[in-house]
Amino acid sequence: MNYLLIEGNAGPHPNFSKEKIASFLFKHLEQYGDPIDEISACLDYVFNPAKGGFIAIAYRGENEIMGATIVNETGMSGYIPENILVYIAVDAQTRGMGVGKTLMEMAIKHAKGNMALHVEADNPAKHLYEKLGFTNKYLEMRFEK
Repeated sequence: MNYLLIEGNAGPHPNFSKEKIASFLFKHLEQYGDPIDEISACLDYVFNPAKGGFIAIAYRGENEIMGATIVNETGMSGYIPENILVYIAVDAQTRGMGVGKTLMEMAIKHAKGNMALHVEADNPAKHLYEKLGFTNKYLEMRFEK
């Protein structure tokens, strides 16, 4: 397995287009995912020089994505974390092989400042996040118009 970090300010990687990454995440997030247009909007945020973030990719061969995570920079600090891990997914055929853990470790190491993520209570990845040091300090509440 190979790993690659794509800085948002560097623009998309020649082997891993925005569309390819979005399609991978859409497929492999399964029931925990979002519509592809929302995943694409997250990638647009990463590649927007006024905003930013980065993408960590696990791949084999020249360009077969086996796992990906997107971290957006919030532009804030102190009162909310400077980074939010928005998406992470691993291809089902490589789950349990440490790919997700490696992607998370890459994201944690590369992020400047604190990081937050949202995870559904029944998501099996929740245990990995807890092992890596993420805690659940708050109960999130939303008001939707």
